[in-house]
Amino acid sequence: MDRFDNIPEIALDWHRAGKGAVLATVVETWGSAPRRVGSQLAISGQGEFEGSVSGGCVEGAVVVEAMDALEDGTHRMLEFGVSDGDAFAVGLACGGTIRVLVEPVGKVMPEALLADLVTARQARHPVAYVVNPETGLRSLVDDGFPNRFRMDRSGVEDDGQTFVAIHNPPLRMLVVGAVHIAQALVPMARLLGYDPVLIDPRESFGSQARFPGETILNDWPDDGVKALGLDSRTALVLLTHDPKLDDPALEQAMVSEVFYIGALGSTRTHAKRVERLQAKGFTDDQIAKIHGPVGLDIGSASPAEIALSILAECTTVLRKG
Repeated sequence: MDRFDNIPEIALDWHRAGKGAVLATVVETWGSAPRRVGSQLAISGQGEFEGSVSGGCVEGAVVVEAMDALEDGTHRMLEFGVSDGDAFAVGLACGGTIRVLVEPVGKVMPEALLADLVTARQARHPVAYVVNPETGLRSLVDDGFPNRFRMDRSGVEDDGQTFVAIHNPPLRMLVVGAVHIAQALVPMARLLGYDPVLIDPRESFGSQARFPGETILNDWPDDGVKALGLDSRTALVLLTHDPKLDDPALEQAMVSEVFYIGALGSTRTHAKRVERLQAKGFTDDQIAKIHGPVGLDIGSASPAEIALSILAECTTVLRKG
């Protein structure tokens, strides 16, 4: 998936600085396309631009249209067919067609609406920008479109007019326990688009020597997850199978919006975990959020295979609910 960029933020800054700003957004694609629906390009009134809608193939034309749109204060719906020669140059082996919505900030897209979008993104609050170019109706919503939010899938609705741009926060994975499995899990999670954070109070385990370049919190897990937060785009994976470390973090996760909780341990270990949590008053529904033993049953043997099973299960929960 595309990483969480800062294109709306850039457009808002340019607009507020008096430069003028336009947002160009991919609303539909046919055939192969170098950028997915929802990808954006910000253009200033001085011709600066950030982001991409086509990997470089049509950006120049979009910038020209954006400058015209900024001058006359209207939106544009652009359509580009990529020729076989151009397609090969930008990695479109089969060619393709894209539609791009061009919206001047302040004149078409209200500044207040863009500011609210930026605020939601900074707060890690999932939100959708909904626009009907024909009617001019524009709004931000945080409910509805459950499949689009779950699949990170922007697109045009069945009416053929309403475009929904999903702005999900980056996926995050909090890994409690800097053990061998974590050494495989963390880099694999990053490849899947997660921002991983290791939490382990044992500095000999959670060290840069063992996890070079990683973000490590040498805090008790309950303090660590409290500081980082557990929202609907966060997965929590507990690998210590030590109740002193795991349970306090689990207790926070079960009453949060975290989308995935996985806890290492055998079936017997998990049964004891359930008993402890029941004794503390947690409900069966809350406890059922915990995937234990962690990971899909793929016959994992090595730490890397266990990490693979965890990410497979995490992906299943994220995409299928």
